[in-house]
Amino acid sequence: MDALLSRITIDPAVCHGKPCVRGLRYPVETLLELLSSGMTIDEILADYEDLERDDLLAALTFAARLARSRRLQPVTP
Repeated sequence: MDALLSRITIDPAVCHGKPCVRGLRYPVETLLELLSSGMTIDEILADYEDLERDDLLAALTFAARLARSRRLQPVTP
């Protein structure tokens, strides 16, 4: 799991310091939005050729780690 998380980088000079994949300009939140919209991993990889399967798994792992470590507020409509 730590190998996947090492793919997530935070650099103030890249995407205003948002967590990104491998220093590329792909914020974790954007990749999560694509996955949550119903796109498959294969569809995302076809659209973004410089991404790798492990990059998307790293984004999911990062989100899971955040959800586990923070107290989240319930979403109200």
